[in-house]
Amino acid sequence: MCLTISLLASILSSMTLRFEALAWGDDGHEVVGYIAQAFLTSGAASFVSEYLDSSYDGQLGPAATWADSVKYEKAYEWSQPYHFVDAMDSPLSGSCSVEETRDCDSEGCILTAIANYTTRVTDTSLSKTQRDEALKFLTHFLGDVTQPLHCENYEVGGNDISVTFNGASDNLHSVWDTGMIELNLKANYDDSVADYADALVQRIQSGDLQSQASGWIACVNPTEKLDSRATISPLECPIEWARDANAYDCSYVFQYTKGSDLATTSYYTGAIPIIDVQLAKGGYRLAAWLNTLFDGSSGLPSK
Repeated sequence: MCLTISLLASILSSMTLRFEALAWGDDGHEVVGYIAQAFLTSGAASFVSEYLDSSYDGQLGPAATWADSVKYEKAYEWSQPYHFVDAMDSPLSGSCSVEETRDCDSEGCILTAIANYTTRVTDTSLSKTQRDEALKFLTHFLGDVTQPLHCENYEVGGNDISVTFNGASDNLHSVWDTGMIELNLKANYDDSVADYADALVQRIQSGDLQSQASGWIACVNPTEKLDSRATISPLECPIEWARDANAYDCSYVFQYTKGSDLATTSYYTGAIPIIDVQLAKGGYRLAAWLNTLFDGSSGLPSK
């Protein structure tokens, strides 16, 4: 059953640090968390309320940025490779793909991280603190995996591609992480992450995204195995989600006019609908994933 979203009036942005190339930046991750909150079923909602660090007031939105805020701290440096998967494909020639055995090195990647923290979040032998961290990692990584350049190796996921955005020098990865979202928030949502999340929830519930939403959760069963080539078994959905995001690297992400200001061209206007959908996917999938783990089914409309 879908719940009416109740968003915090203020975001805990002052408690998080910004680093270059954080997937979706704080704003995008908060949007994913708030969308998920709106679609949690009772068991999942109860788990979030009970296990999430009390400083977040039971809200996945502000909690969604935690994994980025700690990844450069000595105690959590080991988590840095878990925010992406280096797809060794050829997007400029139209060949996009993600393979766990090819693209996920010995340190792990976002695919194995989602698998690991899915197992840990339901492990009753772990402490409350450990399950809280597993929930915060999952909330963050299910956002990361929808960002196309976090599922791409070319030019370090776009970090090494210099571009101009809104009159300033930037890199392509950062533009997708933060630049376009921040410009969209300012232009259309009065700089309010809450308003943006609410708008996407409404579009999922009864608007133009309603007909698409069931397809986003075609794979949300943590015990489902779809690809015999994967070694993550039985947690195959992360690969499906990464491939879905990675496909945009071929169809759109690298198709910009060099030397142009990406904020003032059709590249920006074409990218925003993609970002809308990817953030909506991240939140909707996160809700369905947690609902399945704690209530036995997604609790959401399916095909």
